[in-house]
Amino acid sequence: MSLDEKLRRLEKLQREAELGGGEKRLKTQHEKGKLSARERLDLLLDEGSFVELDRFVTHRSTEFGLDNQKILGDGVVSGYGTIHGRLTYVFSQDFTVFGGSLSEAHAEKIVKLQEMALKNGAPLIGLNDSGGARIQEGVVSLGGYADIFLRNTLASGVIPQISVVLGPCAGGAVYSPAITDFIFMVRGTSFMFVTGPDVVKTVTHEDVDMEKLGGADIHATKSGVAHFAHDSEPQSLAAVRQLMRFIPQNNTDPPPFLETEDPSDRRDEKLLEIMPDNPNHPYDMCDIIKCIVDDGIFMEVHAGFAGNIITGFARLGGHPAGIIANQPAVLAGVLDIDSSDKGGRFVRFCDAFNIPLIILEDVPGFLPGVAQEHGGIIRHGAKLLYAFSEATVPKITVITRKAYGGAYDVMNSKHIRGDINLGWPTAEIAVMGPKGAVEILFRREIAAAEDPEAMAEERIVEYREKFAHPFVAAARGYLDDVIDPRDTRPRLISALEMLRNKRDENPMKKHGNIPL
Repeated sequence: MSLDEKLRRLEKLQREAELGGGEKRLKTQHEKGKLSARERLDLLLDEGSFVELDRFVTHRSTEFGLDNQKILGDGVVSGYGTIHGRLTYVFSQDFTVFGGSLSEAHAEKIVKLQEMALKNGAPLIGLNDSGGARIQEGVVSLGGYADIFLRNTLASGVIPQISVVLGPCAGGAVYSPAITDFIFMVRGTSFMFVTGPDVVKTVTHEDVDMEKLGGADIHATKSGVAHFAHDSEPQSLAAVRQLMRFIPQNNTDPPPFLETEDPSDRRDEKLLEIMPDNPNHPYDMCDIIKCIVDDGIFMEVHAGFAGNIITGFARLGGHPAGIIANQPAVLAGVLDIDSSDKGGRFVRFCDAFNIPLIILEDVPGFLPGVAQEHGGIIRHGAKLLYAFSEATVPKITVITRKAYGGAYDVMNSKHIRGDINLGWPTAEIAVMGPKGAVEILFRREIAAAEDPEAMAEERIVEYREKFAHPFVAAARGYLDDVIDPRDTRPRLISALEMLRNKRDENPMKKHGNIPL
C-alpha cells in the first residue's frame, strides 16, 4: 500500500469517527433538541483548539453480537483544547453510539484523560450524555465506573472538575458528576437519578416522570445536586466558559487576573439607599454585591437552591473572589440545613483553589423548628463552621446588619480566623435580637408593669442603645473597623491586596473529620 493510499485510508477513518453512530442517529439527536458530541466541544472550547485523543479506540466485547458493531471512539470523544487560551481536558459522551453507554474501552479513555489532567495540572470538563453502563459487558463496565470515581476523588481539590449533564445520567453514573466541583444541567433534556421512574413506581408506587424525578430544575432547586440550570445547551456551555474565567488551573496556581476599568477607590452612594430604616424589613443582598464588585458582574452559583444564602464569583480590583452572603430577602437570611450545606461546599472549593472569600453578613440566627432539629441542623450547621474555620485563604467579613447568636460565630467571625472583619454603622452584634433578649431579661418587670407593651418597648430601645450596634465588638477588636457603607469596595480591595501573600496553615494530619 502506497503512502497516498495510507493517507486516504486515514482520512476515511477520521471521517467515520466524526460521524459517530451515523447520520441517521445524529439527525435523531438534533430532533431531540440536543447537539452532537463534537458540536458541543466546538461551542465549549476556543475555536480550532481541540486535539482529539483515542479516536480509533473500539470496544472489545464479543457478546450479544457486539463483535459486528464496532464504532470508532466507542461512544466518547476525548482530548484537550483551550478555554480563554488556557489548557483544558475534556470528554464528550456520544449518545449516537450505543446510547453513550460506558464500556471498558470507553472508561479507559476517560481514565486516561483524568490522569493526564491531574499530571499536567489542568481542569477537566466532562460532557455527560449516556444511557449508563453497557449491559452487554456486565461487571467490566461497572469496574470502569469505579475506576473513574476513584480518579474523581483523587483529583478533588487538586484540579477543577466540571460536569455538564446534557442527556440522561442514571444509576451509578451519577456519582462521577456528584464528586466533581460543579454540575450544569439543561431543562428538558438533562436527567439525573439513581433509579428511574419505572423502578420508583415498582418499589414505592409513586408515579413520576423523568423531569419531575431528576430534571434540571428539580436538582437546581430541591435536591441541590445541580449548581446551574439553563434553557439550552449553548447557554449551558457558555456559562461553563464564564465560570472558567474565575477559577485557576490547579490548587497551586492563583486565580486568573483580568484588567478592569472600574476604579478600585470607587465609592457608591447607592449603598446608603439599600438598607431599610426598619431593622426587621428585608432587602436584596445582591444589590449590595453588585455595587461593590468590578463592573457589577456577579456569577451566582446554586442560585435556585437555599436562597437564604448567596454564593458566587466576582472580581474586586481585577482579582477573582468567592462571595458568600446571607440573603435577608429569603427567610430573613437565617441559616438552615440546606444553606449550611451550600455555603460549606462553596467555601471549601474556594479554599482548595486559592480564591479569597468575601463574606457579607446579615444573619438573625439558625432557623428554629422541629423539622430542622430532627433533620440535623446541628450537624449541617457545623459543616459551614468547619469550612470557615479550616479555610486558609484570605477571608474578609462585612457585617451589614444583624449578626446574632451562634450564627455570628459561624459566618467567619474574628474568632475562627477571619482576617479582616468590618461593620457598617447599622451592624447589630448580640446574643439575640433586642425583642427576644428583652422578653428574657425583663420578663417579670414587664409582666408587673401597668403598661407591659410600653415597658417592653422602652427596654428594647435601651437594649439597642447598649448592645445592638458595632462599637462594643469594635472596642474589643472583634471588628477591625466600622466603615461608611460607601467605602466598602475600596476597603475590600485594600484588604485583599494586603492579604495577597497571606500565609496560614492547619496542623499536620491525614485529613479532618468534617461532620458529614
